[in-house]
Amino acid sequence: MALSDPINVRPADSRQTLLILSAAVVLSAAMGIRQTFGLFVEPFSLDRGLPVTLIAFAIAIHNLVWGVAQPFAGAAADRYGSAPVVAFGTAMFALGLGIAAMAPSGLMLVLGLGILVGIGISCTAFGVVLTAVGRGTSPEKRSMAMGIASAGGSFGQVAMVPLAQIVSEHSGLSTALVVLALVMLAAAPFGLFLDGRSRQGTAGTEEAALPLRAALEQALGHRGYCLLTLGFFTCGFQLAFIATHLPGYLSLCHMPSGTGAKALALIGLFNMAGSWACGWLGGRYRQQHVLGWLYLIRGVAIAAFFMAPKSDASVTLFAAVMGLTWLGTVPLTSGLVAKVFGLRHLGTLFGICFLSHQIGSFLGAWLGGLTFDLTGSYTLVWWATALASLMAAALHFPINDTPQVAVASGRV
Repeated sequence: MALSDPINVRPADSRQTLLILSAAVVLSAAMGIRQTFGLFVEPFSLDRGLPVTLIAFAIAIHNLVWGVAQPFAGAAADRYGSAPVVAFGTAMFALGLGIAAMAPSGLMLVLGLGILVGIGISCTAFGVVLTAVGRGTSPEKRSMAMGIASAGGSFGQVAMVPLAQIVSEHSGLSTALVVLALVMLAAAPFGLFLDGRSRQGTAGTEEAALPLRAALEQALGHRGYCLLTLGFFTCGFQLAFIATHLPGYLSLCHMPSGTGAKALALIGLFNMAGSWACGWLGGRYRQQHVLGWLYLIRGVAIAAFFMAPKSDASVTLFAAVMGLTWLGTVPLTSGLVAKVFGLRHLGTLFGICFLSHQIGSFLGAWLGGLTFDLTGSYTLVWWATALASLMAAALHFPINDTPQVAVASGRV
């Protein structure tokens, strides 16, 4: 047995490494591109005469469509595998960006940047990609693997935001969106490597679980799952508001041109470390407790930044802290769902949980624009964003993480 271990471990390790790297590439493209949308609010308004509220609404709609489509994309990946779902998603994402590049009206902008991009990202982001990572890794390595994939995915934000800024400044808004569409299409082949399964990651005892309908009933009747779903709303609200409106807010504060792009890129850079750290912490401590502290830290950072004088140093510090807490919620949340309910319906159950996140994203992006148009200020939304962290922390700390798959099969 000892002699066979090196032979068996190395191919499994290679498959898991390829799986994690491929997941990081797909996430880099999808998440990196969507983080550039805040840079286009002002150009759309100035170049095409569209009101900020309408542009923010289009961005908000893509978040809402993403959330509504996520359970269906997750269920399709559960049944057919991730590769065809990712291929479909990259095509829809690129088509949406192309339509937005040529959009002569608000209606076409909502169709492209809102509906089609929302469908596309539901097939190329966490609910499909991290689910594949969860299935392909062993339980003791799952949280770390998801954290590494999320951290690698953050590279897209570091790369895509400056790319979009440079192309937009030199060649215009439309060219920048077309370039981003081509980047999205280039990521499609990496979806082929997401369906490899490790023997450790698909233990038969765990996967002889409930049928989908029974699993849904069990999850929706589980107090911890409901609390996790409600708490995830806050994450979406905070991230969408900041990603969409931070560049415009910094312009109002008379910060130099390009400061918003720099801040978003720094968030992505520090998120690489933050996602890895959250994955590491989730493998050593109770994931719901890590989430609770993460929301508290994020809330303090938001309140302190809003009240502090704006300078290059304060923007950099804020971007660093937000980056460290940015997407670390995702591997922790998906890992907690996997721990409690198993892997068989992970894509569907995480997709339902993620719908709450995206309702928050819709409101964060849209209410930011609406509040600004009505009051000329983002003050109300900044305070709502900070206070929401207290609610999220209070919801996460009491979550019960006892595995329900074991309970259902009579082993506990």
